[in-house]
This record gives sequence, structure tokens and C-alpha cells, in this order.
Amino acid sequence: MRRMVLTVLASTLAAAPAFAQETAPKSGEPAMSGSSGSGMGRLLSQGYEIRAAVPNGTRYIVFLQKDQSAYACEFVTLTTSRCGSIN
Repeated sequence: MRRMVLTVLASTLAAAPAFAQETAPKSGEPAMSGSSGSGMGRLLSQGYEIRAAVPNGTRYIVFLQKDQSAYACEFVTLTTSRCGSIN
């Protein structure tokens, strides 16, 4: 069941790659920074786990999850990522 959900999420984001970029963070959530390169690093340090990664052209979208919270992060460069909540 979990694999099917991730497959649907991956295909949805592959069809609309700007989705993760347009999601605004809520107050109290980790900062989703593109300039410092710590968006995904900060999420990983807070206990989020990588659940899947899919290619999106020349970039990758990485899905992270912790309990009932999930994020999608797009690698802009090797050290910079943009993340947004997907639930």
C-alpha cells in the first residue's frame, strides 16, 4: 500500500514538477531554503527518512517522510535543494 502511494505521488510530481516549489511552508515548520542548501539536510537532521527518489529531467525529486508528515525536495545543485510539504 505504501509503495502504491509513493508511486502515485511520484507520477503526480513528474507530471507537475513545480508542485514542490509552489508549496509555502507553514509557520513553525523547518525552513525550506534554496540558497543555503540545507532544506533537505535540515529535514534529515530532524528525523525525516528518504522514502523514494525519481528523476525529473536532469534533476531528482526526493520524497521524505516522518510519521504523518511528508516533503518533496528537488535538487537544484548537488548542495542546494528546494523542499515543500506535500500533505
